[in-house]
Amino acid sequence: MIETVFRTEDLPVADRADAWRERLSQAHAPVDLTCRPDSHFSAYQRVIPLGSALVWPSVSASYAIRRTPELIRSSDPEVIHLSLITKGTVGFRMHGPDALYSPFEFRTHDSSHPWEILLGTRGEAVHAVSVDVPRARLPLASDDIERVIGHRLSGREGVGALLTSFLTTLADKTGSYTDADAPRLETVLLDLLAALFANALDAMDSVPAESRRRTLALRIQAFIREHLHDPDLTPATIAAAHHISTSYLHRLFQDLDRETTVSGWIRHLRLERAREQLADPARSDVPVHLVAARAGFEHHPVFTRAFRAAYGMSPRDYRRRALLLANRV
Repeated sequence: MIETVFRTEDLPVADRADAWRERLSQAHAPVDLTCRPDSHFSAYQRVIPLGSALVWPSVSASYAIRRTPELIRSSDPEVIHLSLITKGTVGFRMHGPDALYSPFEFRTHDSSHPWEILLGTRGEAVHAVSVDVPRARLPLASDDIERVIGHRLSGREGVGALLTSFLTTLADKTGSYTDADAPRLETVLLDLLAALFANALDAMDSVPAESRRRTLALRIQAFIREHLHDPDLTPATIAAAHHISTSYLHRLFQDLDRETTVSGWIRHLRLERAREQLADPARSDVPVHLVAARAGFEHHPVFTRAFRAAYGMSPRDYRRRALLLANRV
């Protein structure tokens, strides 16, 4: 997937803050920026375009930024911004008193209201994954969006955890996607944003039915990944945990991937987890049967047959080859 990279280190020190202000103004809307006069300001940004949305991981030194009524009157693209803070602290003021945000909290604002932000409240660098998306692209009523924007949202539980996983995975593994994946990834992003906002309002019924279906499917996939180690993980137990019928669970998976059943996907994930552990030099002393059990295979012969069918060799032979290759590097 094509992405663009911006580094202030490529610029003269005197030009860095202005260049970063211009980058932020292009992604969101015109802003004012100030940084500590005694510091050599630095910022790093990757921009990942997903249709009408932009996702941009960044690392920056401490700075202050604001959007004023004057800037809003001069230009308002009606864009919503969401930032997942992964390291550092951020001070924020929009509708009410000052708020302090910490890692794995979502901070939101939009281009239509004044706001002020201080990144790195203790002078520290801030790591974040940010999203800018046109307000019109969210499948929610404008009044519902207004009730959420500017309020603290958790990235550690529920839909927030799904969005955290999506953004951090996208940021870490951008190279594993192609430009053809962008429309699908944009749909997932918009569904999760809408569900996050609606959940904060306790108004999931306001989300279109198709978005709710896709979000439920993402919840179920996350649940499966978290419970792979459980040998009792079956379509029936998954459906019961999500208060749906087994037949509806199968229909959800058919919509996601007509080539894979629920049981087939579970088996694939377990084999991949076992394969990764077998190839890890740090786990070379873990017995193969224990690797299998930790991946959710209750019977070792079943695991060995499935592994050989998937990868063309026994688990022990795969480990031996993988460790040999690792030692040559």
